[in-house]
Amino acid sequence: MTQTAAQAGRPYETFLPTLLAEASETARGAQPVVSAFAGTPKELLDRIEHHLDDLAPQILDLSHHVFDHPELCFEEHEAVAAVARLVRAQGIEIEVGTFGLPTSFRARVGHGAPVVAILAEYDALPGIGHGCGHNVICASGVGAFLALAKVAEELPGTVELIGTPAEEGGSGKELIARAGGFADVDAAMMIHPGVYDVGTYPPQGMRTVNVVYRGLEAHAAAMPFMGRNALDAVVAAYSGVAQLRQHMLPSDRIHGVILDGGSRPNIVPGRAEASFYVRSRRPETMRELSSRVQEIFEAAAHMTGTDVEVQWDPYPEEKSVKTNRALMERFAVGMRRRGRTVLGQQTLEVPLNGSTDFGNVSHLVPGIHPVVAMASPGVAGHSLEFAAEARGPRGDRAALDGAFGLAATAADFLHDSSLRASAREEFMAAFEHATVTQATEGNS
Repeated sequence: MTQTAAQAGRPYETFLPTLLAEASETARGAQPVVSAFAGTPKELLDRIEHHLDDLAPQILDLSHHVFDHPELCFEEHEAVAAVARLVRAQGIEIEVGTFGLPTSFRARVGHGAPVVAILAEYDALPGIGHGCGHNVICASGVGAFLALAKVAEELPGTVELIGTPAEEGGSGKELIARAGGFADVDAAMMIHPGVYDVGTYPPQGMRTVNVVYRGLEAHAAAMPFMGRNALDAVVAAYSGVAQLRQHMLPSDRIHGVILDGGSRPNIVPGRAEASFYVRSRRPETMRELSSRVQEIFEAAAHMTGTDVEVQWDPYPEEKSVKTNRALMERFAVGMRRRGRTVLGQQTLEVPLNGSTDFGNVSHLVPGIHPVVAMASPGVAGHSLEFAAEARGPRGDRAALDGAFGLAATAADFLHDSSLRASAREEFMAAFEHATVTQATEGNS
């Protein structure tokens, strides 16, 4: 049977509904996350929620404004200006252009230690705008900060709002960390929109690798034997990566695009370029996968008689997210006030993973990066459909609910010394385990 173009372009039509049905059934039967800690006094939490409700129109206006003015990584000037206007309108100072990044910002309320940081993202994707919902992330972070600012005098510590540019391929948070942005922070948190309310973010790290091949131009018809085809090298490299995929771990991912393949068909391409993202869950598997990719790139050069230049990590590597369970459990408790049941782990059978530079932050301080349901299961992230939800009623609700969840968790952290101690102990235990593991690998 001949397949039409429309049919050929459809995703798996039987597997995905089955997968989502199983995930939904698992979600319905999952036990809600509970916390052993007292957290914030109820009366204060009530007032934080009341202030958030009062701020809701401004928070949603910010979300819509950021959505309507999509800007790529490191170019988010309008988004930052909109945040600065809102924060200053609340009588709070905000510094723009912090940490050596023109589109970063920082504001703070309260005083003294401990310090909890709420992070905001606001960069968009080329072609599909806010198909990752960063307008919702931005609004939730700013909303949480402003609600806490209303009760700042009653908070035993400091709340910081840190604007982090360039999550989509620029690792802005790692650049901020290198500039000392988290040196005095005791905990960090943010949310991400998704299709389920989940307390843990998929633990996957990511590296970027760019490869350039250089050959020799020649007339492609009259004297092709005088040329060395750089496009052939890129195609061979791309095919080699594609063949590697069937032998990777199920949780690993590699995907790439050809950025340059020549100028005209009658000229043997003398230069060609491609870019790939390499993702893996563990440092040791990331090293092995990266080594295999490097070998493929070099082999393609040998096959085609071209020179190759491989550039790993033009932006810093993104590490896997280390979710702090003590903090995540408090977030789940807070979200129950908004009618949401947060699951403790992903409910999908296969790892539908992404990566984020928040992972780098979670290796420095206790942190959480929970997912707040915004779209129906089956709606893909980084799509126009997901973007539509980010500008719609469900995106608005996710922004406000996420803002409350973050505000409640931040207040819990500042008020509850036993929660802080547990979060720190858990973080240090994970850090020590990672150190021992790396030492063992180094001696093997």
